[in-house]
Amino acid sequence: MTFIDLSGKVAVVTGAGRGLGLATATVLHAAGATVVLNYFEDREGINQNLAQSAATALGDRAIALPADVRDRAALEVMLDGVIDRFGRLDIVVNNAAILRDKSVKKMTDDEWSDVIDTNLTGVYNVCKGAQSRLATGGRIVSMASISGVLGFFGQANYSSAKAGVIALTKVLSKELAPRNITVNAVAPGVVLTEMGQSIPENVREQMLTNIPLRRFGEPREIANVILFLCSDLASYVTGQTIHVNGGWWG
Repeated sequence: MTFIDLSGKVAVVTGAGRGLGLATATVLHAAGATVVLNYFEDREGINQNLAQSAATALGDRAIALPADVRDRAALEVMLDGVIDRFGRLDIVVNNAAILRDKSVKKMTDDEWSDVIDTNLTGVYNVCKGAQSRLATGGRIVSMASISGVLGFFGQANYSSAKAGVIALTKVLSKELAPRNITVNAVAPGVVLTEMGQSIPENVREQMLTNIPLRRFGEPREIANVILFLCSDLASYVTGQTIHVNGGWWG
């Protein structure tokens, strides 16, 4: 029987205080990895409380560290802190993302920029900072979306950012291949996280008619695919976008 053992590996998961980020951090930790739960420092301290509570619940081999993925300098400080504390970096999971849904006609420039800056430029910033620090044979997995493939009404900013993540994944897989670092993306369909549940109920009901499995995804189902991509079982998988959407293709 083959099982996944990430003992001795150090993983950074961005936006890890809730939703898919937390599910991913939990699954990687259960497989033996030391996990850094990254979070964005909001004024109310909500993200900090969530991430630190999650790290405490996981116990040994889990810490929470702040850094805004839009801020390259802050990311450099965080990543240096990871290396100083643990001596290595093996896995990076780009999960941090936001929604600002509106039709193009109603969308403001700030709503466009906020999503692109976080969901696409943020991934670029993390990858740029992490690539020189990743151990040979490391893993980068970025969260794309079915929206980046199909394009959903009212998501010009989000769909564009996620399509960009898919393209960035292909490029980085070529650039980092000489160091045997694999770079892949996971494109979930609708998942029952806080973000997924923010979709109006009538819209979700319509979405269900497009899913052959007739249900939405669970966070752990996405996290398990990420776990596979971070493991030795996926050593020959790179430059790919793995679609995890219950069979939704149109």
